[in-house]
Amino acid sequence: METNTIYPQVIGTREDRGRAIAEKDRQIMRMNDHSYKVKSQSSDILYDITQTETGWKCNCPDHETRGVKCKHIFAVELVFNLREQVKKNVIHPLEITDCIYCHSTNIKKFGVRHNKHHDVQKYQCRDCKQYFSFNIGFERLKHNPQAVTTAMQLYFSGESLRNTKNSLKLIGVQVSHQTIFNWIEKYTNLMKQYVDKLKPNVGSTWRADEVFIKFSGDTKYLFALMDDETKYWIAQEVAETKFKHDARSLLHEGKEIAGKRPNVLITDGLPAYHDAFNKEFYTNTCPQSKHINAIKLDGDMNNNTMERSNGEVRDREKVMRGLKVKDTPILPGYQIFHNYIRPHQTLKGKTPAEACGIQVEGDNKWITLIQNATFDSANRKNNGAN
Repeated sequence: METNTIYPQVIGTREDRGRAIAEKDRQIMRMNDHSYKVKSQSSDILYDITQTETGWKCNCPDHETRGVKCKHIFAVELVFNLREQVKKNVIHPLEITDCIYCHSTNIKKFGVRHNKHHDVQKYQCRDCKQYFSFNIGFERLKHNPQAVTTAMQLYFSGESLRNTKNSLKLIGVQVSHQTIFNWIEKYTNLMKQYVDKLKPNVGSTWRADEVFIKFSGDTKYLFALMDDETKYWIAQEVAETKFKHDARSLLHEGKEIAGKRPNVLITDGLPAYHDAFNKEFYTNTCPQSKHINAIKLDGDMNNNTMERSNGEVRDREKVMRGLKVKDTPILPGYQIFHNYIRPHQTLKGKTPAEACGIQVEGDNKWITLIQNATFDSANRKNNGAN
C-alpha cells in the first residue's frame, strides 16, 4: 500500500493548528487592520480572512461548509490580538492630573519650591485646599532628575564614574563618583523590576553566547540571550565557569520574559547550550524548535550579532576596570540602556524595545522609565497591603 508522505498528519484541535500557523514565518499577510490572507498548509491557495460585525469570516471550505471557526481564523486572531497588545505598549511620561490627597482634578499650579540644587513645581487642590508637589521617582533627592539621568546616560555611554563626575561639574552639579554609583544602583534595580514584566514582541530566532569578564581579578562568564531580528537583549546571567555551567536558567528566563520559545536557537558548540535547549525548548509538538550549534566565523551560520554585543560589554568593562561583585547593578543597567535608551544603527535609529513594539515616550526616556517603575512599585505595595 502506498503511503502519502508529502503532507504529514497534523494532530490537534483547530486552535492548536491555528497556533502552529501563527508561529510559522510568512504564513499570514496583513492587508489592513481588518483583512488578512493566510496561506493554505496543503497548497498554494491564499484564504481571505475578514473581520465583520459578527466576527471573523474565512473563505476556506472548513469555515464555509461547516460554519466552524477554522484554523485560519484562530491564526489570524492570535496575530490580531498580539498587534492590539503591542499598540498598548506605549510608556508615557507621568503627568499630574489630580490631587494626591482627594484625587480631585480641580487643581492649579501654585508657585515653585526653591531647593538648594533645583526647583520643584507646587500645586494646590481647589477642593481640599491641600498643597503638594509632583516629583515621582525623585522624592527627597537633593539633585534634580536631569542631573541624575544625565549621569546615567554619560556612564552607560562609556564614561567612567570619575569622568561622569567631572562632566556634571561643568553644568554646576557637584557630586562624588560614589553618589553617581548609588544613583545607578538605586534606579537600575527599580527599572529592572518594571521592564522584566514587559513582553517584547521578539522574533523567532534567538542567539546565545558567553564572554569572560573580570570580577575583582577573578574570571567569570557573562551568558547572554538576544533576539536576532530586533537585537533585544532578552536575558543574562553570570557564571563561575564556562564549560560546566548549566545554561537552563538563562533559557528559562528568556522564555518567561518573551512569553514563548524561539523557533531557532543559534549558539556555539558549548555543551551547556545543548543540554539547556533539550530541557527548555525541545518539544514533540509542532512547530519544533531547532538548535543550530555549528556556527562559524563567517558565512550564514556566524554569530556576529552576539560578538558585537560582547564587544559592547568588553568596552564597558575596560572603563570600569573590572566589576566588583556578581550582583553588580552595572550589567542589568547596561541591558536596560541597550534595549530602551540607545538607538541602533542596524535598526534604522530605533531602540531594540521600539523594534519589539515597546515605545518609551518623552524627551528623557530615563525619566519616563523611572517614573513608571516607581508608580508600578507603589501600586504593587498598595495591592499587597490590601
